[in-house]
Amino acid sequence: MSNRFLLEKTPLWNRRQLLKLGLASLGVTGTAVAVQQFTQQRPSRVKIPPIPSDALAESKGVSPMAVLRDFDYGTVKKENGRTIREFRITAGTTPIQLNSAVSFTTWNFNGRVPGPTLRAKEGDRIRVIFLNNGGHSHSMHFHGIHPAEADGIKPVRHGAATIYEFDAEPYGLHLYHCHTAPVTRHISKGLFGMFIVDPPQGRPPADEMVMIMGGYDINDDNKNELYAFNGLPHYYMQHPIQIYQNQLVRMYLLNLVEYDPALTFHIHANFFRVYPTGMTLTPSHQSDVITMGTAERHILEFAYPFTGKYMFHPHQDAIAETGCMGHFEVIAQT
Repeated sequence: MSNRFLLEKTPLWNRRQLLKLGLASLGVTGTAVAVQQFTQQRPSRVKIPPIPSDALAESKGVSPMAVLRDFDYGTVKKENGRTIREFRITAGTTPIQLNSAVSFTTWNFNGRVPGPTLRAKEGDRIRVIFLNNGGHSHSMHFHGIHPAEADGIKPVRHGAATIYEFDAEPYGLHLYHCHTAPVTRHISKGLFGMFIVDPPQGRPPADEMVMIMGGYDINDDNKNELYAFNGLPHYYMQHPIQIYQNQLVRMYLLNLVEYDPALTFHIHANFFRVYPTGMTLTPSHQSDVITMGTAERHILEFAYPFTGKYMFHPHQDAIAETGCMGHFEVIAQT
């Protein structure tokens, strides 16, 4: 599903707009063959609990329950027999309400924090059409293997656009973020997202979810005062994540907290299998807590045998108590 939950819809760019930006000559509009919107279907034996209506009452630009299971597979095109996945990303500025007392101005991709979770299969050709409407110079730097010209370290000025094109490799759990200096500030303002490259053979069916740890420096002192999973502090405490009893959960976990050297992640009353950086099909070990530096990420798999509510959080109390804490609510399958 492509940008299904955008709160500020990014309009499709027509040929006139691309001509104005000097991009139409690159052949990215109107000339591709067999354009289609690709939506991956979940295996029928995996059941996803319905989202309670009150859980989607979000702050502008942030919808943690929507982000949780939202994967953007882009628009699929065939060019010269090759699969191209095209993504359109716009940098912008959006104020959000972190809690009843704190408003924060985000710099973001596609009007949301975190940005869209981009997803492809190893070997696909990735084409990202990036438009900067953010009021500052920004860029998109992808983790992975790609040529220097696609590395995203050159700033793109406000009102300009560029294209990043590269092969999706290697398979694993990666990320993207703005790489314009000061990088720490641009990331901490919200310019980041997840990039998943699936192995050619795929992975076993599971209830898949995205979990990104972030921090907010609300008074510009280079320290975080609030923390969050998927954009909003304390959200999953107020709106627990429902999962089914005895069903495999696959969590794509990313730490993008700036200003703190490392965070832990812990789940209660269970253990998870760890797939480091998602670059293996066999787990390295099992644990109930893992330590991650900034930009470190792993795939975690687990299933709960008992129903009830179970907490998850960093094992640094000060970070958990200032927003980075939530509940799984394990429910029986009907």
